[in-house]
Amino acid sequence: MVQATHKISELFLGAPLDPFSKETKRHIALIAFLAWIGLGADGLSSSCYGPEEAFLALGDHRALGLYMAAATAITVFIIAIAYNQVIELFPSGGGGYKVATSLIGPYTGLVSGAALIVDYMLTIAISVASGVDAVFSLLPPEVLAFKPEIEVALVGLLIFLNLRGMRESIKMLLPIFLGFFITHALLILFGVGFQADRLPALVPGTLAETSQLAGQLGWVFVASLFLRAYSLGGGTYTGIEAVSNNVQSLAEPRVRTGKWTMFYMATSLSFTAGGIILLYLLWDVRPVEGQTLNAVAFRAILEQGLHNPAVETVALWTVLALEGGLLLVAANTGFLGGPAVLANMAADSWVPHQYRYLSSRLVTQRGIQLMGVAAIGILLVTAGSVALLVVLYSINVFLTFSLSLLGLCIYWWRVRRSDRRWLPRLCLSAFGLVVTGGILVVTTVEKFAEGGFMTLVITGIVIALCSLNHAPRSAASFAPPTRAWRPSTTRRARRPSRFRASPRLCSSSARAAAAASTRSTGSGANSPVTSGTSSSSTCVPSTPNATAAARSSMPCGTTRTTRSPTSSTSATTVASPPRPISVSASIPSRS
Repeated sequence: MVQATHKISELFLGAPLDPFSKETKRHIALIAFLAWIGLGADGLSSSCYGPEEAFLALGDHRALGLYMAAATAITVFIIAIAYNQVIELFPSGGGGYKVATSLIGPYTGLVSGAALIVDYMLTIAISVASGVDAVFSLLPPEVLAFKPEIEVALVGLLIFLNLRGMRESIKMLLPIFLGFFITHALLILFGVGFQADRLPALVPGTLAETSQLAGQLGWVFVASLFLRAYSLGGGTYTGIEAVSNNVQSLAEPRVRTGKWTMFYMATSLSFTAGGIILLYLLWDVRPVEGQTLNAVAFRAILEQGLHNPAVETVALWTVLALEGGLLLVAANTGFLGGPAVLANMAADSWVPHQYRYLSSRLVTQRGIQLMGVAAIGILLVTAGSVALLVVLYSINVFLTFSLSLLGLCIYWWRVRRSDRRWLPRLCLSAFGLVVTGGILVVTTVEKFAEGGFMTLVITGIVIALCSLNHAPRSAASFAPPTRAWRPSTTRRARRPSRFRASPRLCSSSARAAAAASTRSTGSGANSPVTSGTSSSSTCVPSTPNATAAARSSMPCGTTRTTRSPTSSTSATTVASPPRPISVSASIPSRS
């Protein structure tokens, strides 16, 4: 029965991978280009809805759109450069969770980690729901009845691809990602080119309209209007943190690969998002019932450039289908980032340790399954409502941003006497904190009644569950020690020095064997004493009989250090089979 199960698993998920093989390293490590596709899709897909929200928030004061396009492009690079510091300081991954835990405190890290977990679950849900909506807008209304089933099926497909391995899931989604970026880049370039005659007068006209608006309503009103629209378009910046959360998935050298990935992501996102807002302004795009602003702008560009209704329709279908496909690729980011955060939290005992272990395909199987099942549940409960999911999604993203940048500010202030780079990096981190913190406050206040409170409730529940999982382990770690030996009733006995008792985990059989060994050999001044610090809290008697009796109580794969009776050098004893491979540990190469 077991063999049949393994054969079925290999048939669907692939043969087990050798963790010591060089080919395996190439299989699980992502170069910058593949990482840009696998991790950057979440950020790039936000250009499908973030710029639209910001532009619509301006209302009739569309002249501010030029400032919005410039501010959007600049903000993307500010956040990306700030997160390059996270990649440098934490090359093993972990992102916002590691930053908050290490630089602020463990409970702040718990808040950041819980927010990231919910964020990645919502990333999968909102990306799938938005992608299905984009494609279904081109189909007859009768097909809408099958939307929930298709959403669940797509999440199931992504679970299957990620259980096979990261590179398989990314390579299958590669054409969609590149197709989206190329088509949108061409539309932006052609759209701006068709309106080239308006460009010389764009800046002077914008300045004149801004001055006129300020003269009528005041500069405070102009600044407030712009900042509100800027904050409500904060969904444009979601997904930038994905690289820092998954540095451990990148090819060596990880820091350099991570920085190049971040550069690709920031460049593509700033160009696409800023260019789309510029298209709205140049083409005077107005909302149309049942269509997105992207669809309205792209249709106008294709009509002027192609002059063939049939070709225009096919081209528009292709562009919008690629938008839906890219949102599906963005959903895959949740399966890469979510399990990575769970693995780091498992190392700190906030979640069960099983979330650290790799499967035979060298992926964090339990994390992938949890993210997928949770995303399906969210889709079913919310009925795939993108409007509600966007509200739930954006708040946690900027909560994580703000905590990470706060941690960086604290770090650079602490090392100001030892690191000459502290001042410019502190200023960059502080400016980023002001930007992300402002967006967080405005979004929470504006959207609280529209579903923002649900984000706080869900995140609070995750924090409570993590605390309950952590509490028993914390209590055990502070439990009073029990002695591993019994004193004699006839004379005062000295502590046996043939073995070091780290008494919490010593089994009764180990204690009895150790005590017998001590009585038979004596415990005088010449008895060897274990030196150094044990890597675990399990007793390791020095005699063979005691070692055999105690080995059954030793955790798998634990290293023990003892001293030989005739030598001052240390020897290492390794207990029986090793634990499953931990995701946070690097894979050694075979000599």
